[in-house]
Amino acid sequence: MKVNTRLFGEIEIADEKIISFEDGVIGFPEFKKFTLIYDEEKKEKEGAVSIIWLQSLDDEVFALPIMNPLIVSPDYNPHIEDEYLLPLGELNEVNTMAYVTVTIPSEIEKISVNLRAPIIINADTRKGAQIIVEEDFPVKYPIYQIIKKED
Repeated sequence: MKVNTRLFGEIEIADEKIISFEDGVIGFPEFKKFTLIYDEEKKEKEGAVSIIWLQSLDDEVFALPIMNPLIVSPDYNPHIEDEYLLPLGELNEVNTMAYVTVTIPSEIEKISVNLRAPIIINADTRKGAQIIVEEDFPVKYPIYQIIKKED
């Protein structure tokens, strides 16, 4: 399927790369279909990609920068009630992908991630959900100093 995007222009998305969010994402419940966009060459070379884009297939303008929370908080392990995860299908260590949204302000030193509302994706069923956790994780966890060390 060909889609137009604001950030990446026209791209081809294979059906198996489409992720369904039954309830959308926080603030945008009307957007249900997404795909992950990242630099595949960088992943092959370095084994990881810091920023990934959760691109809406319902609105070409809407794309969220996300990242693996373990990059900036290695002990991140929020408790998520099973009832929120059931719609995603059976999850295990191999098929579960967890991300957090990244806020990139004009002052880059204030870049942060939202550890309170992770995005969980089942790679097998291609279903995802953004879930607000009960634990007291910060909505704006500063990461500038952490990612600067990786350079």
